[in-house]
Amino acid sequence: MQCQKILVVGPAWVGDMVMAQSLFAVLKQQHLNCQIDVIAPPWSLSVAAFMPQVSQLIELNIAHGQFAGRTRYQMGFRLKSEGYTQAIVLPNSWKSALVPFFAKIPKRTGYIGEFRKGLLNDARKLDKHRLHRTVDRFVALANARFDQLLPEIIPPALRIDDSRHLQLREQFKLNQSGSAILALCPGAEYGSSKQWPEAHYAALARHYLDKGWQIWLFGSGKDQQVCHAINQLTLSECTDLSGRTRLSEAVELLSMATHVVSNDSGLMHIAAALNKPLVALYGSSDPSMTPPLGDHAEILSLTLDCAPCFQRECQYQHRNCMELMHPQMVVERLDSLCAS
Repeated sequence: MQCQKILVVGPAWVGDMVMAQSLFAVLKQQHLNCQIDVIAPPWSLSVAAFMPQVSQLIELNIAHGQFAGRTRYQMGFRLKSEGYTQAIVLPNSWKSALVPFFAKIPKRTGYIGEFRKGLLNDARKLDKHRLHRTVDRFVALANARFDQLLPEIIPPALRIDDSRHLQLREQFKLNQSGSAILALCPGAEYGSSKQWPEAHYAALARHYLDKGWQIWLFGSGKDQQVCHAINQLTLSECTDLSGRTRLSEAVELLSMATHVVSNDSGLMHIAAALNKPLVALYGSSDPSMTPPLGDHAEILSLTLDCAPCFQRECQYQHRNCMELMHPQMVVERLDSLCAS
């Protein structure tokens, strides 16, 4: 029997890449000796490096929204000789299906969207009611037919090399004490409507600083302003890691935290995949579509008439879905996780 060699065109969003690991796990169940390679932009591809199901990482360094047809053609031509038996295309854009098409991969699987029927020869119609969650939509593509029952969802589980922890503590000059570490992830790449207010994060940090906990602030360079504001409100008693780490280092550092509070973001999904006690804060997004998949995650979402709106910015200019989520609500959820 021919060994399956599968190329997965991975998502550009970090959180979606984390959820894609559930697909990889099911593929390994169905095809025990299959090889799974992932092609994606470098910022999301780095997360796949922590997934034991993935054999090879293939970087497609194209800016978000850029066509770069020549680059995609050249990549497809290079991959033509790799002997892939199937490609699974997770993004819904037509350009994301170009590389497998140019690589002449015999079976090209994905959902119909953006006029790409000719690029996919195993095109599936997405039933959004049956497959409500993003992770369900990914995993369903492992089936040979679109009408098969959904395989059991295997939660993402990132594998970390703990031997690097001491090196990371020294590299980032982190406190070596054995106190609890609360990681706060206040950024949201999608937009401000998904961000819990800085003052609320600072009040939460102050509460646990007074208990002797360490507070580590995580985020990309784009999140430095919000992390700096939170740290200022706590008289600079937090450890601000924003903009100082590569994403791979942020994953490893999050693995050292004892608890996490995060907006709905890529880092939230990473924390869940590290099985950290996590309080996930949802405002404009829908927790029933993109929930954290870890066993120790608590979702906090207010049932307001205007939410979820899926807007990048609050159309009413009040962000009540986040503003009215008071710090004490998060403290109660976090304390319940500590007690469990």
